[in-house]
Amino acid sequence: MDPEALLLISCVTRARYRNMFEIQFLYLYVGMSPCGLALLLPPATLATLVDGWLREDCPSFNHAGLVTGAAPSQAALWAKSPGILAGRPFFDAIFAHVNCQVSWLFPEGSKLVPVAKVAEVRGPANCLLLGERVALNMLARCSGVASAAAAAVEAARGTGWAGHVAGTRKTTPGFRLVEKYGLLVGGAASHRYDLGGLVMVKDNHVMAAGGVEKAVQGARQAADFALKVEVECSSLQEAVEAAEAGADLVLLDNFRPEELHRTAAALKARFPGVGVEASGGITLGNLPQFCGPHIDVISLGMLTQAAPALDFSLKLFAEGATPVPYTHRT
Repeated sequence: MDPEALLLISCVTRARYRNMFEIQFLYLYVGMSPCGLALLLPPATLATLVDGWLREDCPSFNHAGLVTGAAPSQAALWAKSPGILAGRPFFDAIFAHVNCQVSWLFPEGSKLVPVAKVAEVRGPANCLLLGERVALNMLARCSGVASAAAAAVEAARGTGWAGHVAGTRKTTPGFRLVEKYGLLVGGAASHRYDLGGLVMVKDNHVMAAGGVEKAVQGARQAADFALKVEVECSSLQEAVEAAEAGADLVLLDNFRPEELHRTAAALKARFPGVGVEASGGITLGNLPQFCGPHIDVISLGMLTQAAPALDFSLKLFAEGATPVPYTHRT
């Protein structure tokens, strides 16, 4: 990547960019490819995640290690279903943790057409198979999220809409970093990473605060200049109240498409600087209906909650032999 682009990303990261929509725009602006997204992942964080995953899978004896032995071995990674390849940095970190090396044949973000040989892994047999299932589980899940995200972006762009397709905070506990990373590889915005990335005032917050205006005022005390405030609204009246109170973004939740566009247009007519996000009940099938000139963000929880995993397998092969995706016994 261009050194100036890296400097720009570094500067805005230190300044705590106010939300993930803007970070996603920044990647597009500086021309970052999915391969460059690996720069987002601190090595220490990767190592901690991988250590926990491997300990979960083998907290005591690795009995199968006595079966395989520790002779130098090699295996081929095969993609058996179509989709977007995502998760290479995590895959590398898993096998590095067990003293194995990965050689990739496809870059991150590639469109995979089965059956495709994606990579080779080399290392002691016992170590290679110790990392196998953890690595495959992660890669299948991350690639599934990226594939769903790419499909959503393609559906939205097909309407001519230029807003942000985003994920949500509906992620798997302990696996959020992988799923958010998968969204980015697929071309979607990851939305806020955690509660500290954006002040989201939802219906329960409004109820607890005693109204939209009080809720926004409370949010502003903590948000100051560094964070944006978004308010979930169920009507035009609530949206106007939120905008008047100083909300940066308004989330129109569970609106029917025709009602959504009418409400967004009315809000933008009075508050053109307020961002509008649509969410709730949106799927890959009906996504185009929610795209419109007054909608800035469309978020889909299904990108992380319901994305089908891709099918990968790891098959050992003898040195000098031609790797094959399926093992046949006679």
